[in-house]
Amino acid sequence: MKHVRLLVLTEDLPRASMALAETESFHPDTRLPTESRLDALPGRDYRETFSQANSRFAKITRLIPLETAPDIDAVRVVDFDELSALNVWLGGLWDETSSYEEDFHRLDDTERLVREQQAALENFTHLNIDLGMLRNKTRFLEFHVGLVPRENLRQLEGAASLAGHILYVYMQQGDHAHVVIVGPAGDKESALAPVLAAASFQTLPIPLELDRKPAELQQDFANQRLAIAEQRQSLQDTLNHWGEPFRDRLLAARHTLMLAEPLVTLDASLRSAGHLAHLAGWVPARAVGHLEQGLRETLTLPFDLTSRDPRPDERKLVPTVPIKSRLLAPFALLVNQYGIPAYGEVDPTPLFAVTFLLMFGMMFGDLGHGAVIALAALWARNKLPKFYLFGVFAGISSMIFGLLFGSVFGYEEILPALWMSPLHDPILMLEVALGWGIGFIVIACLLGIYNRLAIGDPMGAVFERHGLVNLLFYLAFLWGGFGLATTGSFGMLPALLVIGSLLTLAAFQWHHLTAPTGEKALVVAIETLDTVIVYLSNTLSFLRVSAFSLNHVALSLAIFTLAGMMGSFGHVVTVILGNVFILVLEGGIVMIQVMRLQYYEGFSRYFSGDGHAFLPLRLRRESVSS
Repeated sequence: MKHVRLLVLTEDLPRASMALAETESFHPDTRLPTESRLDALPGRDYRETFSQANSRFAKITRLIPLETAPDIDAVRVVDFDELSALNVWLGGLWDETSSYEEDFHRLDDTERLVREQQAALENFTHLNIDLGMLRNKTRFLEFHVGLVPRENLRQLEGAASLAGHILYVYMQQGDHAHVVIVGPAGDKESALAPVLAAASFQTLPIPLELDRKPAELQQDFANQRLAIAEQRQSLQDTLNHWGEPFRDRLLAARHTLMLAEPLVTLDASLRSAGHLAHLAGWVPARAVGHLEQGLRETLTLPFDLTSRDPRPDERKLVPTVPIKSRLLAPFALLVNQYGIPAYGEVDPTPLFAVTFLLMFGMMFGDLGHGAVIALAALWARNKLPKFYLFGVFAGISSMIFGLLFGSVFGYEEILPALWMSPLHDPILMLEVALGWGIGFIVIACLLGIYNRLAIGDPMGAVFERHGLVNLLFYLAFLWGGFGLATTGSFGMLPALLVIGSLLTLAAFQWHHLTAPTGEKALVVAIETLDTVIVYLSNTLSFLRVSAFSLNHVALSLAIFTLAGMMGSFGHVVTVILGNVFILVLEGGIVMIQVMRLQYYEGFSRYFSGDGHAFLPLRLRRESVSS
């Protein structure tokens, strides 16, 4: 990645922005330039005119929807005069269009009033009494009509009774009860007010319009809404007819705004002094020459383009170019959930894809289940276009291991196993999983060491967590553990390496801690013990890879045993439902466990994830329907 600085004449900024957008390789740098004279903000008039025109266009196309327009094929520069003329035309068109919007708003307000009256009628339709009596106070009685949450109903009923009032529930709907509270007017009425407030009582006003019969009102409301719908449709037809002559020009306006957008996008990165404009950003090293050539072909006035390597203090500002492989794209989405690779850091996506599929296939190995997963992913490709390949690959991995294990929907008699069923030798399966875990952790530590060296942190690569000394301890610990398991002796050399590496880590931590001696001793002791426990527990954590492969076979056996107790029809139903249960429940659990191993055992050792993605300036060529 290179840091480039572009100096152009201010009047050439629209052409410069178009050239940068066409190359799709320029990631703007929003930092202020070091030259204090470059403190002005160029292109303000262009930016404000674009914002106003874009806002007017959006409001107009809400009322005059446009079909999907052809992609932009002829790229050109939109100068300020053209943009200003477009803004003036859109302003005049909006002045005419806005009257239709006001008419639609009036219809909406009228319809909302009718709906509110219908809702009020629904609230009181179960009360077969004179609503006018409930609306007005009498000399001796006080009425409260409203809603109360169901959970507060009993308490409110008791409190109203103590206050000398009667509570009547005339309807229960959803989480609320519709009630009428009747009681004597006077002091007891004021005593009831805090009770109603505590019970979250909501008063329902009784509109004057509801004094008529409910059936007549309902018919009247229905007629009003039908008339409103007819008026809205008539107004829409009128608007469509009036707006038809403007559609082609609106489509052209959309293209013009899309062509003007790159310069506005650069707004935060632009600075100027007089007629000179400054622009800086990040460009992939291989694209600098192409960028310079594009500027030479586009700009009509002189310019200056310089490039340099990022400085060490800029490393965190340099964007990371994502992997563009279509096959790895769904795995990159999962990696990005953890974080974006920092500049210079190894992108874990390829390793993540391979190890994820291997672990998932081993833990959920079945030819039939894998085929269902792959076919389901293919079926959902239109709904999940960016992610369906993940399901296809996971299903294929499950199918491959299903062939190795000889399992088809749990049946192990249909196909001969290319290797063996996990239950035939569970100890071997545990050993394979343990070996897999050891290799995974070693590779993760090596990547972590490389990443620290790449960012210029040699001390961290050697002494920090999961650094070289940690790896030396782990390998020595494994060496001694293997000797202890096979010969009964840990061995002198591995023991010395284990002790030496732990003492080295302790000395490094002691040297870098600033605390009282007693506190330092406690922290160092805990950290050293934690190193031993973490590597041991992380290694054993990979035993779940074999445990779930054994669990998959055991679940199938349990289902077949249960099905064997049924009749013919019950046998078929039990096998089908059992396989659905395995696919949904166990498949989901396996997915979670594999992600846990990747994130915790892998990424935590070598992947910082504190970078930010490379988002180059680009021309939005696609036009979407409004």
